[in-house]
Amino acid sequence: MISGCAERGLPIEVVGSGSKRAIGRPMESAVTLTTTSLRGIALYEPSELVMSAGAGTPLSAVEVELAGRGQMLAFEPIDLGPASGGPQGAQTIGAVFATNLSGARRIQSGAARDHLLGIKGVNGRAELFQVGGRVMKNVAGYDVSRGLTGSWGTLAVLTQVTFKVLPWPEASVTIVFLGLPDDIAIELLCLAMGQPFEVSGAVHLQAAVAERLDHPGLKSRGKSVTALRLENFANSVATRKQRLKEGLRVYGNALELDNRESIEFWSELRRLSVMPYGPSLLWRISTKPTTAPKLVAGVKRYMPVKAFYDWSGGLIWLEVPATDDAGTAEIRRVVAIHGGHATLIRAEPAVRASVEVFQPLGPAVERLTRGLKEAFDPAGILNPGRMYANI
Repeated sequence: MISGCAERGLPIEVVGSGSKRAIGRPMESAVTLTTTSLRGIALYEPSELVMSAGAGTPLSAVEVELAGRGQMLAFEPIDLGPASGGPQGAQTIGAVFATNLSGARRIQSGAARDHLLGIKGVNGRAELFQVGGRVMKNVAGYDVSRGLTGSWGTLAVLTQVTFKVLPWPEASVTIVFLGLPDDIAIELLCLAMGQPFEVSGAVHLQAAVAERLDHPGLKSRGKSVTALRLENFANSVATRKQRLKEGLRVYGNALELDNRESIEFWSELRRLSVMPYGPSLLWRISTKPTTAPKLVAGVKRYMPVKAFYDWSGGLIWLEVPATDDAGTAEIRRVVAIHGGHATLIRAEPAVRASVEVFQPLGPAVERLTRGLKEAFDPAGILNPGRMYANI
């Protein structure tokens, strides 16, 4: 298929299940190529903590198989489907790595690309390739697997991915503080992350966002929610929880979510259900945790905002009112002042066609990006322009 399209110069839209189809710049493609038939777990060795699966394998099928052996994808892939108007729980394992979208546990376990061991795929030259393998120490020269992670299907069509998995924690508890303003909440989260207690989740939800939670004891308070997750063996969790609460008692009395409540709370955040699909726009901004409240306050000077901070402030999901330009100029100006990267996740096609959806590239990075595109897809047929115009 790719060979025929390359010969005739036909642009291809590369998709998995289509759950993220409404993210990125709109494309005019002649052909849609889906990987959904490339499904199935080709290799799973629980004792070696490694799995290989077809790129079109539903993430849900992978996680069910892992859960049966008490294991998981430690980077906690986030589901952007519901927030962007797509289906919930439909994303494929190939799309997880193609977009490099990681959840709350990234602060402890690393990003999706850090767990990727190998890839099989087809580039825009219609060449089959295989890189990496089943262990981490198998790379000589460029680490192509990690380079392709986060390329959103613009460099190659992934057909199979091999990745490492980890044991599911025996116990989990979440410590919750209510009513803290953004700057104090991020101060608390950063302080907790600097302690030797292995915090695996650190989030802050403004009051307007916390009201969207399913947990009745949290949504009904009408207050912001600042939460820290501790996981591992039960005895270890109990000890670390007590010590962490003592170290943070200056911030007020903490509530606790038990193992079941904790799993439900973080699963809810994985689905981004607190940023539901609607007429408002959604930005994903990465920055230094300590500057995150200032960045949000800076944007708030130009427009109303609702913020959900993850990664102890290093990641901001920012909801803003719908406008013709998505507030792009103001948001990028504030991000430039405080440092970071901003991606427009939810907006109408006309808006996404008129603004830079992904963080604009500097001259040096743009040269590298164009060089990679030329090497992998010289005809420019794979998801052309989805990330950047004319690339």
